[in-house]
Order: sequence, then C-alpha cells, then structure tokens
Amino acid sequence: MDTQVGLTVGDSLDRFEATVAGFDFAELSIGDDTAIDRDSIERIEAIRTETGTDLCVHLPYEQVVATGVAELDDAIIDYQSRLLALAGEMGATKAVLHGTVRKTQDTDLRPVFATQLESIGRAATDAGVELVVENVGHQARGLPLSVLGDLASETDTAVCFDVGHAYMEDKMNGIERFLSGYADIVSHLHVHDVRSRGDTHLPIGAGEIEYGPVVERLEPFDGTIAVEVFTDDISLLRDSATRIRRAFAIGE
Repeated sequence: MDTQVGLTVGDSLDRFEATVAGFDFAELSIGDDTAIDRDSIERIEAIRTETGTDLCVHLPYEQVVATGVAELDDAIIDYQSRLLALAGEMGATKAVLHGTVRKTQDTDLRPVFATQLESIGRAATDAGVELVVENVGHQARGLPLSVLGDLASETDTAVCFDVGHAYMEDKMNGIERFLSGYADIVSHLHVHDVRSRGDTHLPIGAGEIEYGPVVERLEPFDGTIAVEVFTDDISLLRDSATRIRRAFAIGE
C-alpha cells in the first residue's frame, strides 16, 4: 500500500465534510458523547463517496485502557469492542487507542494493560479494523514511550506514533530513541508541530519539531499519516499535508 496522508477531523461531520477534500482519508473520533446513528453512517458514506476518502477512527480520548479493577476492565473491553464493531460497519481501516492507565506509577498495571490491549486487539480483528495504540506519555495517565513500545511489541499491536506528543514528552531525543527501537511496529502517524512552552497541534513548520530524523528512522514507510492540526483554515491544513508529503517524498 502506498503511504496515505489524511486529516483528523474530531467528532464533527461538518468539519469532515468541509476539510477532507484533497486528503486520502479522514480520522473521525467516535464514542464519548458522540452518537453515531444510521443517519450519521449514511452521511459519512456520502462524504466518502463524494471526496474519495478512506476512513480511520479515533476511540474515546478520556477512556483509559486499564484500571486494575476487573469489573471495570471488563466493561472497558465491552465498550471498546462495541465501538470497534461500529468502526467496522462504517468501513474504517484503523482505530487509534490512547495508551493510558488509571495510575502510571502503578507498575502492576502494565501486565493488566497488556492483557486489555490483547483483548481489544482481538475485537478489532473481528471487526476487520487494525488497532493502533497511541503514545500519550506527556499526559498524566499516558504510558511512557519506552513502556508503550515494549508492551505494543509484546502484544503484537501496531503503534500510532504521535510525533508531537513524543516531542512534548522527551524532545527530539525521545522521538529518535523510540523510532530507533520501534519503527518496525509503527503503522500510523499523527503529525503536527509543537513548542516547548506548551503550544501543540500547530501547523507543521510553526514549531520546533525536525521531521528529517523522523523520516530517516521510518524510511521506507508505507503506513498512514494523519495531519492533526487544530484549525479549520484549509490552507494551513493543506500546507501541512504538502510539507509532510515532501518530507516523505510521497508522490515523487
């Protein structure tokens, strides 16, 4: 498969429709307070047909993967499995899952996380969707980069590598260290720019990230790349896409 460049659109079908033209796919958030009914599915299908785009989904941002409480963990698997079945029904190819636990300082939760991840991964397979676990180690409940990489490898789970999140966690050293060890399991990228003072999801080129080392450690990369820039300015979104295509020599 050729490398595809898509766009994250949050949970808004209006944003999906208004911004996705010219991209290969949209990454749509589902779950939480977002209700996807039959009318929504039909609208998604119509937008995809009109724009010729594929679909990925992002599972709920706030839902942790593991708590250590068996009853709650079972409910998390049921919840995510239901959303993955919905993703499959909508024709999604990938589903992004935040790599989070209730308390990151509790090392006993790491094997629980691995078990949960395997179960959610089986539900994704049943739905015909590839599960990709995303690094959010810069957040309080996010697993550190190296821990996430080890657990993803142990459970044979692909990674959604969020370049900006990795930079916020450990700057360029963290990005290069992770990709040096785990590039082979990265299937999906979130790309944007950030500044050390806390600005995130900026247009590429507006912050501090050097994308050259990212490309070098992933090359050749034949996965999917989602531009995750928080603006509805289509010119800025397309400029970021152009920059990332140029960096990865996509279409050359």
